[in-house]
Amino acid sequence: MDEFMQAAIAEARLGRSQGGIPIGSVLVRDGKLVSRGHNKRVQELDPIAHGEMDALRNAGRQRTYRDTVLYTTLMPCYMCAGTIVQFKIPKVVVGEARTFGESKEFLESHGVEVVILDSDECVAMMQEFIEAEPTLWNEDIMEL
Repeated sequence: MDEFMQAAIAEARLGRSQGGIPIGSVLVRDGKLVSRGHNKRVQELDPIAHGEMDALRNAGRQRTYRDTVLYTTLMPCYMCAGTIVQFKIPKVVVGEARTFGESKEFLESHGVEVVILDSDECVAMMQEFIEAEPTLWNEDIMEL
């Protein structure tokens, strides 16, 4: 697994250690890390503080995103997928889409290349979280 997905996983683990949801993301340009982030919905009481959104916020203002790649440990939700499309991020590398994978077709239909690594580590991290915190997970995906 490459260094950027490892950085996203480290962000996910950091978020979980803070009592949050273990989803991490990093933004990359020209083989260099631009920013990193993790889901902070619980920590900041912010319903849109998803891992992808946190990484984009942490990148600050960018002239363009057309030359970036977004790495994320879990397939983005529709909110984050919409932001990816809006910012014209051309490629998303996803740790896993078994747990949550509904936006793949949406992203691809808007020209985004989606690469799913199907990482056992990402799957296990989400399975452990969902077993430990099913109510919080259902809140996160709006399945209450």
